[in-house]
Amino acid sequence: MAVFVLDKRKKPLMPCSEKRARLLLERGRAVVHRIRPFVIRLKDRIGGETQPLRLKMDPGGKTTGLALVREKEIMAEDESRHVAIVLMLMELTHRGETIHKMLKQRKEHRRSRRGKLRYRAPRYANRTLPAGWLPPSLRHRMGTTMTWVERIRRWAPVQALSQEVVRFDTQAMENPEIRGVEYQKGPLTGYEMREYLLEKWGRRCAYCDKEDVPLEIDHIQPRSLGGSDRVSNRTLACVPCNQKKGNRDARDFLADDPRRLARIEARRKASLRGAAAVNSTRWALWQWLAGTGLPVESASGGRTKWNRERFGIPKSHCHDAACVGHVDAVFGWQHPVLRIKAVGRGRYQRTTLTRYGFPRAYKTREKRLFGFQTGDIVQADVPAGKNKGSYLGRVTVRANGIFKLYTREKKLEYLKHEYCRLVQRGDGYDYAIDHPADANHSAYLPS
Repeated sequence: MAVFVLDKRKKPLMPCSEKRARLLLERGRAVVHRIRPFVIRLKDRIGGETQPLRLKMDPGGKTTGLALVREKEIMAEDESRHVAIVLMLMELTHRGETIHKMLKQRKEHRRSRRGKLRYRAPRYANRTLPAGWLPPSLRHRMGTTMTWVERIRRWAPVQALSQEVVRFDTQAMENPEIRGVEYQKGPLTGYEMREYLLEKWGRRCAYCDKEDVPLEIDHIQPRSLGGSDRVSNRTLACVPCNQKKGNRDARDFLADDPRRLARIEARRKASLRGAAAVNSTRWALWQWLAGTGLPVESASGGRTKWNRERFGIPKSHCHDAACVGHVDAVFGWQHPVLRIKAVGRGRYQRTTLTRYGFPRAYKTREKRLFGFQTGDIVQADVPAGKNKGSYLGRVTVRANGIFKLYTREKKLEYLKHEYCRLVQRGDGYDYAIDHPADANHSAYLPS
């Protein structure tokens, strides 16, 4: 994983390797500017030459993949090849579902109290929604993505952006006059249906949960027994299960497995809420990216999948981001992944409510206690006891001075504030680094 580098005036320079960053710190030429993500600042350099970097994005309903790549043109067999060299992989997890649940709870509390308090006349004058309005949960998805685009631009010389945003209708492009049955029976017949089912059923067999095997579309209730072709009557099955089920109804086929049958019945009615969230925000995000003044490349999900499969890259949000757009080869995709999770900065609400919406307890009015605030990254040095040792993690503060500390390996319930040393102020995100088991850090990177 690359390390962000700033000059003496906090202007972005080319990222460097972990080894070079360690040497710069040991020789006193640099200081630590930030821990997560790791950023260093040089003390003896102002400005410098940079190479073109591109930030690629794969927006998702729950997780957005980010990939910082260096672009290079390589001549091979009298042909120019566009190569992307991955410098950093990131996955940003949103908290849109949490925001949706909290707003729903607030709505229920207000509705419950409305019948118990004085009469208030209804208001209609302030209920008009402005153009381009998005719900708070969707605005959060856009806001976190925009925040990290701006942060990475402050730490790295990003000169171009790429976003997976559109699905090209190749059939209509080849023949703009195509209409009716000809369009429905063209080469794209069943393509959208299959992609929808793969997303809905988790790319696994509904009857045996096998993954990474050829899957076929199966009717839960066969057409010969009165079943329809609607998408709610279709699922995915591996070849052995599909042949074993044959022309039977799923209820008869799974008569000895009622739990699996219940899961299938619940899943067949489930909606793709995440896909709907992406469809609602992708163009709004693209318009904001275009307003940054950088060239923005838009690409389709089909092209991303084609790139990933021909390069032999595993499926993940960050790897999808590295394969977005026009690229002939991808190097360095085995890097560790920086996982960023939006956890918020706390609540304005200082009163804990009952299930009926009435006060139950009151929280302290000050969020910062003993110089620390919930969400800060601290270094804890415990001198004695069963938790003796040094720990680095996120802290939860208490008014009595006994904190909680969350590390990746364990959770410390009782930690005195005297043992804590501030490393980085909380910024509303939690960080973790995943080192893949098959990571090859000495992979060939073209110079």
